[in-house]
Amino acid sequence: MFIDETVVSVKAGDGGNGCFAYGREKYRPKGPPSGGNGGRGGNIAIQGSTQLHTLQDAAYRKSYKAERGQHGKGSNKYGKDGADIVISVPLGTLVVDDRTGDILYDCLDENEAAVVARGGRGGRGNASLASSRNPNPERSEPGKPGEEKKLRLILKVLADIGLVGRPNAGKSTLLSKLSRAHPRIADYPFTTTEPHLGIAKAAEYSGSIVIADIPGLVDGAHTGKGMGHRFLRHIERTKALAILVESQSESPQSDAQVLINELSKYSPLLADKPRCCILTKCDILPGDRKKKIPRGWLGISSVTGEGLNETLREFESMLRALSYDKAEKQ
Repeated sequence: MFIDETVVSVKAGDGGNGCFAYGREKYRPKGPPSGGNGGRGGNIAIQGSTQLHTLQDAAYRKSYKAERGQHGKGSNKYGKDGADIVISVPLGTLVVDDRTGDILYDCLDENEAAVVARGGRGGRGNASLASSRNPNPERSEPGKPGEEKKLRLILKVLADIGLVGRPNAGKSTLLSKLSRAHPRIADYPFTTTEPHLGIAKAAEYSGSIVIADIPGLVDGAHTGKGMGHRFLRHIERTKALAILVESQSESPQSDAQVLINELSKYSPLLADKPRCCILTKCDILPGDRKKKIPRGWLGISSVTGEGLNETLREFESMLRALSYDKAEKQ
């Protein structure tokens, strides 16, 4: 099951209590203060993983509670720190404080973990509280409570190219032909109800291109119609877009502009991304196919393979241009 949003409760460990104790020797019934400090409570951290593609694990578990620190003991023995918990999520997951709406972490690097709830500090024992003014403190400190939060986890798929189109525009079929992905394919709308990722081999762009098949968009998607918000957010992180329109369209340019308008209304940044336009299912076009393809567009048939190599080269070209622009700005 593909789950791209969930809320989990996290509770970092409480700190252990400091110990109140005095050293005892054979001929010295009350020695110096010897109470050890309590251990720190366990932290809770979030870390991205390339092995996960959905928030299903976190959604099923719902709550995480880290271990508390052990209490201090006599003879200046410190309590052991509580064990940390690391929650693994897919790369591209946004971690938001559900109460305040603050963004706590954006998981983009699998080699980096971020602490989202800190364990409580351990209390000091009376040995640590001793001073020149008060060499025999008659107290110790309790441990501090660990942080407790509700976190909203929001997955935004990471990909190089996002395929955008109406339902049944041929996005899933194109993805299956360019990569080894196996999305569900059928000749009716809304076959795709969740994003699919595929990796296409590329000769000149870092060896491969990650392509995302986004569920079809309907008019009003930017307002949330047809789960538009859930679908649109998955292309926010894509580097470039491919706008797909069926060859049966009476006005492909107008249909493409409707899709672009939906993107811009949801986020102006989406409409500014590099993009190409593709006319799909060209094998069913009657007569001279070339005349039916708008100028500047790519014409493809996933059935016959027509235009697929040109499409992949266009994807490479857009990504190379982005890499060049990024290098120029640095």
